Amino acid sequence: MGFLLMFDLTSQQSFLNVRNWMSQLQANAYCENPDIVLIGNKADLPDQREVNERQARELADKYGLLYFETSAATGQNVEKAVETLLDLIMKRMEQCVEKTQVPETVNGGNSGKLDGEKPAEKRCAC
Repeated sequence: MGFLLMFDLTSQQSFLNVRNWMSQLQANAYCENPDIVLIGNKADLPDQREVNERQARELADKYGLLYFETSAATGQNVEKAVETLLDLIMKRMEQCVEKTQVPETVNGGNSGKLDGEKPAEKRCAC
């Protein structure tokens, strides 16, 4: 239901691959619209940087993604990026649960079903 899509801030080619990776995710993800957080990694190497923040944010905006610059070496923003993705996934799951809940009815909470009749199976639309 969610992905951290990471590219290397020190590699222009890695950044260019993001578009291809996005199409692969959209074509092969388990659900129709997965939550995706775009991550530019190696923020701790400013002297080797090939992708500027403006370029990355524009790409993230184009796809409607949240964007973080991280460093796996120092841990900068790693926890924040992961927690953000988990928050997005949890919100999606809560919405699915809310959609599948059947409100109690006046006639004993059986939603109009006859005794012994099985309720229809609910499926999440995620």
